[in-house]
Amino acid sequence: MKFVHIADMHLDAPFTTLNSKGNFGKIRRLDQREVLKKIIEYIKQNEIEYFFIAGDFYEHTTIRKTTIEYINNLFKEIPQTKIFITPGNHDPYIKNSMYSDFYWNENVKIFTSKIEKVQTKEADIYGVGFDNFYCENLNVENIKIENKNKINILITHGSLNASDKIQLQYNPISKNKLQQIGFDYVALGHIHKPYYCEEPKQNIVYPGSTISSGFDELGKHGFMVGSIENKELQIAFIPADNKQFVEVEIDITNINDIETLIEKINNLELKENYLYKINLIGKRKFEIETLNLYKIINKENIIKIKDKTKLNYNLEEMANDYTLKGLFIKEYLKEINNQNYTEEQLDKILEIALTALDKN
Repeated sequence: MKFVHIADMHLDAPFTTLNSKGNFGKIRRLDQREVLKKIIEYIKQNEIEYFFIAGDFYEHTTIRKTTIEYINNLFKEIPQTKIFITPGNHDPYIKNSMYSDFYWNENVKIFTSKIEKVQTKEADIYGVGFDNFYCENLNVENIKIENKNKINILITHGSLNASDKIQLQYNPISKNKLQQIGFDYVALGHIHKPYYCEEPKQNIVYPGSTISSGFDELGKHGFMVGSIENKELQIAFIPADNKQFVEVEIDITNINDIETLIEKINNLELKENYLYKINLIGKRKFEIETLNLYKIINKENIIKIKDKTKLNYNLEEMANDYTLKGLFIKEYLKEINNQNYTEEQLDKILEIALTALDKN
């Protein structure tokens, strides 16, 4: 059997950060449609029999019916492919959701919060989805495989080996218990970074988000393609998102003025299809207002500029001054030794205080 596995597409996501600069949010929603269309074309050309969608396929609060109609029309183009969807925490199967109210094509199976098994000629497909935005236990670990002679697949959305309080709210699952159950492939969703082939015979897989939604999702994004023959699994990751989010650091320690910084940013060699975040680091000799930088630089695909620089002060020398500023620096240096604040908090305190003292 051959399959494609995706998750966390978040169709019709608001892309708040991207919308703050031009029409990048709207463009990204078009990118979502193009990537889904690309996946459908791959399924058609390669005669893929199964399509697994492991949750967060769309955004419940912002999804439009027209988008669901667009998706369903694409599904109609692959009538021989069996499509299985498990709702996640962003697209739960709830009253008035697109899963419960929309009439999906006949080749689409949408799982609910009740564990179900769908029998096909090649495999038994087990699935369970969210029925709320939080779901602490879908009882996945209690599944008993009924026929181990067949190929057994699990599709669900959840947190593998979750330990912190936040992830424990999203269907925490033990990797060891999943392995003990004995599935031939576990199609997971929820984690936006691809997770696969990190150990021999790895069959518990996160494909990652299908397209990147921001600078917390760097690197390539796409989908998993796999096949299982005689209980032997072969899988591969296929990039599908033409755009990537990239971070670039600029050390401004040896830059003396804002004009030189702007020139340096404008001279960066940036790829046309990439979206960039510029991290300014080092010790600065001048004030930086990032909002003004956006207006002046000529690189339209720079989405975000983050000022991580520190003031270029000789604190020990300043502490010897018999001034109000000098007295403040002495107390400030004591606080550094007391370790009552984080380094970031101390830097902020210093900047605010010295800016205020310079004005007086």
